[in-house]
Amino acid sequence: MEKHYTESKVKGVSTGTTILAAIFDGGVVIGSDSRASIGGEYVSSKTINKVIQVHDQIFCCIAGSLADAQAVTKAAKSHLSFHSVQMESPPLVIAAASVLKELCYKNKEELQAGFITAGWDRKKGPQVYVVSLGGMLISQSVTIGGSGSTFIYGYVDAKYKPDMTREECQQFATNALALAMGRDNVSGGVVHLVVITEKGVEHVVVPGDKLPRFHDE
Repeated sequence: MEKHYTESKVKGVSTGTTILAAIFDGGVVIGSDSRASIGGEYVSSKTINKVIQVHDQIFCCIAGSLADAQAVTKAAKSHLSFHSVQMESPPLVIAAASVLKELCYKNKEELQAGFITAGWDRKKGPQVYVVSLGGMLISQSVTIGGSGSTFIYGYVDAKYKPDMTREECQQFATNALALAMGRDNVSGGVVHLVVITEKGVEHVVVPGDKLPRFHDE
């Protein structure tokens, strides 16, 4: 996505991205590629981690303006930390998604950032929520976003099953992101995955040369 800061059309850094989250039997996988772009044309970084921890077992993936998304996640972290102290318990996943939604909605004229929020809590177990650019909140079992998502809707529709094992879901997420990265010129780098279950959190990084290949490049 583009963001114009002055009349000289200086383009802001965006995540020009592919992001994904999917629930499996007992947990959830959330992940993304690692490229950041300027104006959807020039790749400014290949090493951005777009999977951000906002609380112990709650993470979000960012899309849109990188600066906007980082500002929102920083505010959300602070809010959820204060909330957990007040409630003397970890926040629910829906609470984290609602904080992001409110921040996006109240600043919708200034922000260009959207989020996928995923996590596990004691009340509802694994959950995935989408927060759109304007602040709309939707609950889904699997969701994808970013510029690379347009290339993998068919794959996701055909391959996703809600009762997948952890290993099956992790492979599904890796395959989907690899497919998008192979087609989208501003998605690429490495795959960052976070697996969240009742037992805790595991970070997985899949280097570019270890990603599955589905066509000659």
